[in-house]
Amino acid sequence: MTTRPVVDHARCEAKRECVNVCPYDVFEVRRIDPTDFAVLGTLGKLRSTAHRRMTAYPVRVAQCHACGKCVTACPEGAITLVPTVGA
Repeated sequence: MTTRPVVDHARCEAKRECVNVCPYDVFEVRRIDPTDFAVLGTLGKLRSTAHRRMTAYPVRVAQCHACGKCVTACPEGAITLVPTVGA
């Protein structure tokens, strides 16, 4: 089964642990996209704003080997590996 990492932007505090631990350079931390920010609930928006609206994005998903290091390294538990649609 093929999986891909998904980041819960409402929980991510942009601590960069996923960037630091990923051996495949899948993640980057940057300012949250306006569309992603807009769909956050009130608590998610407050958390995001407290962290300068920075969040992790899995920008190179094709390079992911589903090793799970990002999942265990994330202190907020904001990353999950989900089955790829159509896989």
